[in-house]
Amino acid sequence: MKFEDLLLEIGGFGRFQILILFILCLPRINLPMHFLLHNFLAATPSHHCAIPYQEAFVNLTMEEIRLISIPQERDGTFRSCEMFSQPQFHLLLNSSLQPQNNSSIQHCQHGWVYDHSQFTSTISTQWDLVCEQRGLNQATATFFFIGVTMGAVVFGYLSDRFGRKAMLLLSLVCSVVFGMLSAASVSYSMLAITRTLTGVGLSGVSLIVLPLGMEWVDIQHRTFSGILTSIFWSVGNMLLAMVAYLVREWHWLLVAVTGPCLLSIVCLWWVPESARWLIANGRVKEAHRHLLRCARMNGRKDFTVSPEVRNWRSRHIKMVTDKKPGESYSYISLFRTPALRKISLCSGAVWFGVAFSYYGMSMNLTGFGLSMYLSQFVFGIIEIPAKMFMYVLVNRVGRRQCQAWTLILTGLCIGANVIIPKPFTTLRSVVAVMGKGFSEAAFTTVFLYTSELYPTVLRQNGMGYTSFVARLGGALAPLVFLLDEVWGSLPEVTYCSVAVCCGSVAFLLPETLNVRLPEGIEDIE
Repeated sequence: MKFEDLLLEIGGFGRFQILILFILCLPRINLPMHFLLHNFLAATPSHHCAIPYQEAFVNLTMEEIRLISIPQERDGTFRSCEMFSQPQFHLLLNSSLQPQNNSSIQHCQHGWVYDHSQFTSTISTQWDLVCEQRGLNQATATFFFIGVTMGAVVFGYLSDRFGRKAMLLLSLVCSVVFGMLSAASVSYSMLAITRTLTGVGLSGVSLIVLPLGMEWVDIQHRTFSGILTSIFWSVGNMLLAMVAYLVREWHWLLVAVTGPCLLSIVCLWWVPESARWLIANGRVKEAHRHLLRCARMNGRKDFTVSPEVRNWRSRHIKMVTDKKPGESYSYISLFRTPALRKISLCSGAVWFGVAFSYYGMSMNLTGFGLSMYLSQFVFGIIEIPAKMFMYVLVNRVGRRQCQAWTLILTGLCIGANVIIPKPFTTLRSVVAVMGKGFSEAAFTTVFLYTSELYPTVLRQNGMGYTSFVARLGGALAPLVFLLDEVWGSLPEVTYCSVAVCCGSVAFLLPETLNVRLPEGIEDIE
């Protein structure tokens, strides 16, 4: 007997499943508020070198003081990282003149002055993470995603070993504790460490929420539940734009995006452990208790489990898995058999490409001619119709084709903006929004697709492994922006190439449309 047969008896998508999905969507909202927080947490406002002894220039305006103290770019803007060692008074007569001595230009010696019209404070202004320290500013996002990467390995294994619900609770608690510690950081080192640990905790949330909900839903509603859960990521995207607009001080911004995790911890009380996982691990009595609760809540009061039926079901349910109670699997199991090895290698490449291109676009809010807050909100809202479209498409065309083409089209949109001249801001913004839609469609599909590719006994290990590879992509994405010092368009060319190549790999994966979730490794092979 397959688990889907039991779901037909107790109701595969009723009030019980709707309640679970709604509760699991709460932490899902919170995820993008942390994963994309770097856009506002580490934003660098316009700045220039601090000018010493300004009181000596009592007869000059502030603009004139900057003119004689700071070199200008060709477009007339003041340089951010250089100053004159001596005032260049002759520039007051003609600002287009060159400095009298090129050796008089030096790096900032007395700190920086920041424009606080948009941000009260960010970590960039707090610890002067500009100019020579710009790499540390970008590394803040990398530290976070390194934590997410480590958490994927840890929670992927632990949730297969000790259960989905317990590890989800642990990950939420860790997220709250380290998120609040991040807000209280008094040094860059403390922030880097606490943000890394916050990433570890949130990785568990990201990893467990979707499979826990999917394992309670029947085949017919599996796609719907996956898309529904994913839509709440987009809601979190839009909420981040609004919260960041209202809270301009980075300490309180961290508090604002971490606080909702407390509500998720409270609501988790009503979410049961996955009955699939309980059965696969020999805890059949506990699984039956949750199944009875599900049946009663869904109005299937005629569903009863007598001792004889319980024994009969136990024997038959255990036969569908090739796992004996007490036997454990590890990440090595993903590569032991041929078919599973191919799935693991290909899905890992796809996840890397999806995350690398998604975060590459999401962390470049100022590159498309819109304000940061509007870009964040538009990027969030465009994801919802993209997900709706994918709900129809993955059920008609299939998972494999959708996964491949959405990722390839993401890369092509990124590449198109390399060619389109920057003065065409409207066209660049339209192409960027289209690319963001395709990128989110690829992310939505890959979560659903991957949870269907791996068997129950290895599902969380598989999700942990692919999430690990994805977070490597997420960790590398912000650092690629530093390549603009080599060539201005090199970051976009890199994102485009990786997306197209990894999208092509998706054609090598098997189709899972209308296929029962595999229970054991033998079902895969």
